Amino acid sequence: MIADSLNAKSPLPRIAMVSTHGYVAASPPLGAADTGGQVVYVLELSKKLADLGYEVDIWTRRFEDQPECDVISERVRVIRAPCGGPKFIPKEYLYQKIPEWCENALRVIQRHRLRYEFINSHYWDAGVAGQRLALTLNAPHIHTPHSLGVWKQRQMEKDFPGDAGTFEERYNFARRIRDERLLYASCALVIATTPEQLDFLVRDYDVSEVNCRMIPPGYDDTRFYPVSEASRRSIRQRLGFDGKVIMAIGRIARNKGYDLLIDAFQLVAARFPDAVLHLAVGGVSLSEKEQPILAELQAQAARLNLADRIHFGGFIPDDQLADYYRAADAFVLSSRYEPFGMTAVEALACGTPTVVTTHGGLWRALTFGRHALFADPFDKEDLGISITKVFRHDRLRARMARMGAHKARSLFTWTGIAQQLVSVVEKRETDTMIFHDTAWDDPWEDSD
Repeated sequence: MIADSLNAKSPLPRIAMVSTHGYVAASPPLGAADTGGQVVYVLELSKKLADLGYEVDIWTRRFEDQPECDVISERVRVIRAPCGGPKFIPKEYLYQKIPEWCENALRVIQRHRLRYEFINSHYWDAGVAGQRLALTLNAPHIHTPHSLGVWKQRQMEKDFPGDAGTFEERYNFARRIRDERLLYASCALVIATTPEQLDFLVRDYDVSEVNCRMIPPGYDDTRFYPVSEASRRSIRQRLGFDGKVIMAIGRIARNKGYDLLIDAFQLVAARFPDAVLHLAVGGVSLSEKEQPILAELQAQAARLNLADRIHFGGFIPDDQLADYYRAADAFVLSSRYEPFGMTAVEALACGTPTVVTTHGGLWRALTFGRHALFADPFDKEDLGISITKVFRHDRLRARMARMGAHKARSLFTWTGIAQQLVSVVEKRETDTMIFHDTAWDDPWEDSD
C-alpha cells in the first residue's frame, strides 16, 4: 500500500509524472530494456520539483515482482499500476495495455483522494495515459515526447532501407504517429527537449507555436563536474585506463551508432597506436534483442583487426559513472538519431572533450571548437578526423574541457530545468516563454 506519510494529507501542491515503460524505480537498472536517459530525466526532474515545494508522484507500470510503491525521498515516490500481466512489455507494444493501466491508476488516485496541479507525461505511451488521466481528473496535461515517431521512422528508413518492410511490425509507426498527432492536438502544452524537435513538432505535426516550448534535459551538477589533473590520473590508474581512451556509454540499440563509431575508430587507431575505444554499453544483463547487436559489434571489431583495441566494458554503476567520464580522454555521442544526448552533457560537465552527432539536437546548443566538436557519424572520415583533433591539438582540447563544462553548468542543471518547467506551466513572463530560445544562440559565443 502507499505509505501513509506520503498520502494526500500534505498541504503542498502535487504533480503527477507519468512514465509507463521500462524499469522506473528509486535505483533503476540503467541499461536494462527501455530503461535509460528518459528514466533518469523523470527521476531527477521530480527531485528538483520537490525542492521547489511540490509533492511528486511518478506513475509507471507494475510488472514482475515490483512493489506498488517506492519512496525516493520525503516528497517523491514511484507509484505502480499493473496492466498486461506480470511480464515486461516493450515500449513499442505497451500502448495496447494503456486503457487497462489508466483504469487501475485512476482507482488508486480516487481511493487516496489525490489531486494534481498538473500532469507531465513522458513518451507517447505515457502521453496517451496522461491525457486520459487529465480529462478524468480535470488537470492540465503537459507532454514531453523525448523522441518523435516521424523523426525516428525517417531516420531508420534512410539508414536501413532494406529493412523498411519490417519496421511497422517492430515499431508500430503508423499507430504511434497517429496517437502522437491526436495527443499533441489535445494536451495543454508540448515540451520539446531540443530546437530540432521543436521544429519537427511545428512543421511535421502541425502543433501551434503557442502550444510548444523548448526546455532541454538536465544533469546533476553535484555529481558531474571536473576534477584536478592529479585526481584524474588517480582515477585512470584505478580504472586501468592507459593510452588515449575514447569512450561511449549507453544502451545497446542500433540507433546509438556504435558500429559507426567502430568504423570511424579505424582512422584514429591508424594515427595513434596507443588509442583505445572503450564501449560501456548495455545493462547489468542483456535481453534477447540486445545480445545479437553486441555480437555484431564484437564481430565487426574482429573483422577490422581492432579486437585488441576495442574494449566492451558493459554496464557502469551509477555511482561510478562520473569517474569514467573524467578518466576518458574523449567522449563520443555517435547516435544515428538522438533527440538530445544526456551522456554527452554529463561528459561535458565532467570536463571531458566531447564529439557529438549532428543527427540530434544537442549540437545546436554548442559552438564548434569551443564547447565540443560535432560530426556526421555516417561519414567515418568526418567522425574519425574530429576525434583525432582532440588528441592532436592541446590548446583545443584544453579549451573544450574548460568551456564545455561551463556550458553544461550554464544551460543544463536540473534545478534550472525544473524552474523553467514551473515557469511555463504557471505562465510566468520569463525568457523560457520565448519560442526561439536565445540561450541557444549566445551573441558572445565567438569571444573568449
